[in-house]
Amino acid sequence: MSIEVSVIVVNFNAGDDLRRCVASLDTGIGAIPWDGVVIDNASTDGSDEFHPLGQQMRLHRNQENIGFARAVNQGLAATDGDDVLILNPDCELSPGAIGILRAELHRHSDCVVVGPCVTDSDGTLQGSARGDPTMLTGLFGRTTLLTRLFPRSALAERNVRSRSVARADRSSVCVDWVAGSCMLAQRNALKAVGGFDERFFLYWEDADLCRRLRADGGEIRYVPDATIVHYVGHSSRTVPVLATRAFHDSAYLYYSTHVASSPFNPARWFAKFALRARCEWQLRRAGG
Repeated sequence: MSIEVSVIVVNFNAGDDLRRCVASLDTGIGAIPWDGVVIDNASTDGSDEFHPLGQQMRLHRNQENIGFARAVNQGLAATDGDDVLILNPDCELSPGAIGILRAELHRHSDCVVVGPCVTDSDGTLQGSARGDPTMLTGLFGRTTLLTRLFPRSALAERNVRSRSVARADRSSVCVDWVAGSCMLAQRNALKAVGGFDERFFLYWEDADLCRRLRADGGEIRYVPDATIVHYVGHSSRTVPVLATRAFHDSAYLYYSTHVASSPFNPARWFAKFALRARCEWQLRRAGG
């Protein structure tokens, strides 16, 4: 029986979250033939000792933390399913979620990536379907103060599409990008754009990937009928300084690549200054 879905989980100090994630795969994927690989980025919490599901889910250990994008590309090279499920180790699939995603992925001829409705453990909706980042994303992003104060403003709903879609109906909808915590993609589409951009160590590589896929003629869809729970941030909390710096470095890389590509654009200089200042402020506030 040929493999139809390959699962790639990038692990770094995910602890017991990894066990819960892998335990949800059987019911989340159902009868679809699948295999997968856990790419461990030199975990130090013992989670790399977990060898799940025998031959169906293999384990590859890296000797150092090579970052998320590069690790996913390793997983792509180690698997061959026509569709690829990229899944964070702190995510838990609901029963049948991948069947719903896969049906939607193949229902639309131009669709190359689909993402589910992502919630916190208490059922709170996460902003997993998004608009292309701009300078204003720093003000009206998923977790910013202005978005919390004005969640129904046009700028907030442009950046975080999940909320407006949830209020409308349950059909899938085209969006600019979906979060890399859980996305199902067509392998051929990923190969056509060279997979993830390995310059992104952590964060924003999903926005970059979806933007390049759209530029190549692909369509990104958000599917609210498929749901997962995302227990956010276990891995990043083990290395908070690294995670904070990576977030801001990747934000600037995205902005300078896709929004202000000219090195002479003043907006690019401002973004670099603003992101660096924000990063240092967050590190000082956290005592890092």
